[in-house]
Amino acid sequence: MCAHPFAYSKLVEDLKRAGLRPTRQRVILAKILFEQGARHITAEQLHREVRDSSLRISLATVYNSLNQFVEAGLLREIPGHGSQTFFDTRVEDHYHFILPDGKGLQDFSADAVGFEKLPGIPEGAEIDKIEVTIHLKKKRA
Repeated sequence: MCAHPFAYSKLVEDLKRAGLRPTRQRVILAKILFEQGARHITAEQLHREVRDSSLRISLATVYNSLNQFVEAGLLREIPGHGSQTFFDTRVEDHYHFILPDGKGLQDFSADAVGFEKLPGIPEGAEIDKIEVTIHLKKKRA
């Protein structure tokens, strides 16, 4: 998406290029999401940031827009603990630690993991991507 300073016209172009109509709500959400650079956020956190900015967008619209951004390749969706879902503004190859108690994610480089042996791939298919998510818990005393 856009680099700093956050230009409205560039943001609109980025949404169009991703195949999304730049509605008022999508532009607002994309600006709030991407103006801070790489980060992990839940729909509820983004909704709170929208409200804190004195803007009004429903939580349902936030969820719908985040899912559309994922489908368009602008975000990655990362399952967290239980029903928690994070959205990652960094879409290039990297992996995640899921921190204990649902406190967020921590990135680590895809180069930090090696795959020496993979199971046989079904005929007619090829690997599109590999995602690694390591769930952490607090150490016992």
